[in-house]
Amino acid sequence: MWGVTSRVFGLAAVLAVSASVPDTGADSLSFAQMPSTAAATAQSGFRSFTEQLRARAAGEGVSARTLDQVIPDLTFLPRVVELDRAQPGGAPGSAIPRFAPYRARHVDASRIERGRSRYLALRPLLARVETETGVPEEIMMAIYGHETNYGSFTGSFDLLNSLATLAYEGRRRELFTAEFIATLKMMDRGYARSKLKGSWAGATGYPQFLPSMYLRVARDGDGDGRADIWSSEPDALASIANYFVNAGWRRGVPWGVPASISGSIDTSRFAARTVSPRCERVFSRHSQWRTVAEWRALGVQPQRGSLRDTELVTLFQPDGPNTPAWLLTGNYRVILDYNCSNFYALSVGLLADAVATGVPD
Repeated sequence: MWGVTSRVFGLAAVLAVSASVPDTGADSLSFAQMPSTAAATAQSGFRSFTEQLRARAAGEGVSARTLDQVIPDLTFLPRVVELDRAQPGGAPGSAIPRFAPYRARHVDASRIERGRSRYLALRPLLARVETETGVPEEIMMAIYGHETNYGSFTGSFDLLNSLATLAYEGRRRELFTAEFIATLKMMDRGYARSKLKGSWAGATGYPQFLPSMYLRVARDGDGDGRADIWSSEPDALASIANYFVNAGWRRGVPWGVPASISGSIDTSRFAARTVSPRCERVFSRHSQWRTVAEWRALGVQPQRGSLRDTELVTLFQPDGPNTPAWLLTGNYRVILDYNCSNFYALSVGLLADAVATGVPD
């Protein structure tokens, strides 16, 4: 059954995670390699903190068997702390880079060709899932392609060590403590710790779900009774679709279309007037909502006919005035729910279109 719960805000979007950062061995830097005083402090503090994690997890129903297997063997990973602290802040007022270089890296010929090949091979499964959920086949494939290049890299960091380290570091302690406990609950469901690998920030499997998201939306797509997002493409794609259902995807509505703008229009007149409670900088770059018919009357023309005149859309020019433009529906914001970045969401939409047609937009 495709459960619809309250709107899911993508925890993965809280983090700028990357499964492509390899576990080179430096992540398990021994305490002996750290300055002696720092090593002793870290070792003592981390070990004490893991006992707090044990108590919290036990209180939330994690089995004693799982806790006894995991807690004594947890290892502090200095490399994970380094990667977390190196994340760009995206501070207000900082320059926004141009979209074209990002698009070239993420909607490239190789990714389109590989996605098209997997898309055609998986059509029976994809068609069934789309019929059940309303989430387009190509959108599922584009998320799969963006997150792990169709399963070619999913991360090699031990989730429990990474999440315990990030919780101990303390900058987002509650977030990572909750994800640590969610991972323990996955072990209680029968998944071996050796399978629970992912990015340094805890995202795992083909869709790069955080553990709590796995527990909420992961689905069995191949009928074997398990939601194995690490090695089953049917499970991973069904889970991606269920995420989008939970986030509010509307059946039969495209994510957006390219648009042309009459040179006489001052698009600054249509700047957003409201402030989003989340991802403010992302949403502030979208225009006010207007119907497609209203945009047409103003001189903004959709370049494809897949939008109804009554559909509410926003105008978005990622590189500013006098650059390529798109009209975006509410479904675009569902993609943002997966990762709250305009570049990410726009390139997912463009990759989806290219995978479906075999022709770059």
